[in-house]
Amino acid sequence: MSEMRFTDQHEWVRLDGDEATIGITRHAAEQLGDVVFVELPQAGRKVRAGAEAAVVESVKAASEVYAPVGGEVTEANTVLEAQPAKVNEDPEGAGWFFKLKISDKGQFAKLMDEAAYKEFVKGL
Repeated sequence: MSEMRFTDQHEWVRLDGDEATIGITRHAAEQLGDVVFVELPQAGRKVRAGAEAAVVESVKAASEVYAPVGGEVTEANTVLEAQPAKVNEDPEGAGWFFKLKISDKGQFAKLMDEAAYKEFVKGL
């Protein structure tokens, strides 16, 4: 069973065993507007929690996507390179950015659950 957690930078992470799938939240996608370009990390790259891992550009702005948890990138969602609009269409599903093998599950446990994230967004 997978569980999702969220960051105050509007990334989400879904954990299945020790594989973490990472993307940006629906709120972030709405704030960005139409996504026109995505730069993804290469498989094999090691990222630490809180470090810049990807870039997303929209008609309004370019934003860094930070790794909510540390680990080694196992896969990038290369579909986004050809179809960046997938980020807007399904940001918390098919619009995922990358997957990594998590190095410390304790980092995942410290992130906000969905209820806490919704409360956080309400306060913005």
